Amino acid sequence: MQTIQADVVIVGAGVIGASIARELSRYHLNVVMVEKEADVCGGGSTKANTGIVHAGFDAQPGTLKAKFNVLGVEFFEQMCAELDVALKMNGTLVVATAKDKMEHLEILLERGKENGVPNLEIIGPKRLLEMEPHINPRAAGALYAPGAGIVCPYGLTIALAENAVENGTRVFLSQKVTDIVVREGQVQQVITPGLKINTSFVVNAAGLQADEIARMVGQDDFYIVPRRGEYYLFDKRFGTLANHPLFPVPTEVSKGILVTPTVDGNLLIGPNAQNIEDKDDTSTTVDGLDEVLRGALDTMPDLPLREWIINFAGLRTVAMPGNDFILGPIPSVKGFINAAGIQSPGLTAAPAIAEFIRDTLREEGLEFKPNPAFNPLRRGIPQFQNMSPQERKEAIAEDPAYGQIVCRCETVTEAEIVRAIHSPIPATTIDAIKRRTRAGMGRCQAGFCTPRIMAILNRELGIPQEEITKKGGSSRYVLGHTKDLFLKKRG
Repeated sequence: MQTIQADVVIVGAGVIGASIARELSRYHLNVVMVEKEADVCGGGSTKANTGIVHAGFDAQPGTLKAKFNVLGVEFFEQMCAELDVALKMNGTLVVATAKDKMEHLEILLERGKENGVPNLEIIGPKRLLEMEPHINPRAAGALYAPGAGIVCPYGLTIALAENAVENGTRVFLSQKVTDIVVREGQVQQVITPGLKINTSFVVNAAGLQADEIARMVGQDDFYIVPRRGEYYLFDKRFGTLANHPLFPVPTEVSKGILVTPTVDGNLLIGPNAQNIEDKDDTSTTVDGLDEVLRGALDTMPDLPLREWIINFAGLRTVAMPGNDFILGPIPSVKGFINAAGIQSPGLTAAPAIAEFIRDTLREEGLEFKPNPAFNPLRRGIPQFQNMSPQERKEAIAEDPAYGQIVCRCETVTEAEIVRAIHSPIPATTIDAIKRRTRAGMGRCQAGFCTPRIMAILNRELGIPQEEITKKGGSSRYVLGHTKDLFLKKRG
């Protein structure tokens, strides 16, 4: 087991952990981020997120959700420009599909004003149909929030983490925290299967496991409830059916089932909301998917129901009691700071939460000196699919691997996959490559490109085919050579 030193250990590499890591990399600090999965945003809530940059009208005034939502949205345009992340500030619409729901739009409007959300307005059915021609024609109106938008949640997280690494942060993957050593009321050490990390500060950004991490230092005043949400993703041919994220009037537990475009050009519907017990249960259900369809059809009756390409589920991180973010230090253990219970609008709130955690660490005694080498700019992998004919010609001339198409559905080239494998946080699994390049995200859902990607992983990293995984752990694709398995079975 390796022993290392760190000023700060961040537990969890979802969007919250990655945002905090990037913020701390602005300073001359020894920061370590540990993640139990084989990739950043490889599990938990971030990778199966609707990707909405919320304006801030939904959260109850006075909550941390409301405060950090409104603060966080202001970061997005500059942050995404710096990190080379696609962002569309196309606004959102909360649609009242019947006249008796218009009263709730007034409540949301007043709530948004109290939270400090600018430029909110309620629009009537005529303007709504002009903005959204495929909306339910019975819709009575909508709350329009022009200061909202959409982003790729895993793309943003990868970019944040890569920029942190480029500025000195160390990231250790497949390292689940098994213990946090506290002596005389002070954090001393973080332990994983492969590491002992001596440190005086731990930031708990462990998402669904945040309550388990907190209990390692004796905190037991909150627990995490996983709330499952199921989705359908539609082919890109139908990505323009909606011009904005379309919300229904929300319920007490959920913003409701959306119909929304994605920054990558698909159409996404979901999620529903079901509290479950198993923090690893991302299975879909017949009843849940039917609920998603019924909700989406109420907003957009002409959905092309035969044209979805995948359904999936994600888990929201609900902290109870209170159902609000849990942020800050705990009195009983010096050096332990929570960034827990971060459910929607957590993606939007992430950069503001990162600044709050920075300020909290300073108040707790961590010394901050600016990192003179900090570079806020990060360059993503150039995507062949989005290049002009001239740009494609130039890319192939510079790197002939850009002329080899590996994923036909998304027009992903060998060059992009190789660059993902050798990126600042190397992609060593099929899902990690998928999140960085979109290889496997198209209509055939990796049926064509998986063996080709496996061959490239084998060539670039020397990983035997039998050891290549979908997402780490035991998620292997092949058991061995067919002939060997046949002979073993016979003999």
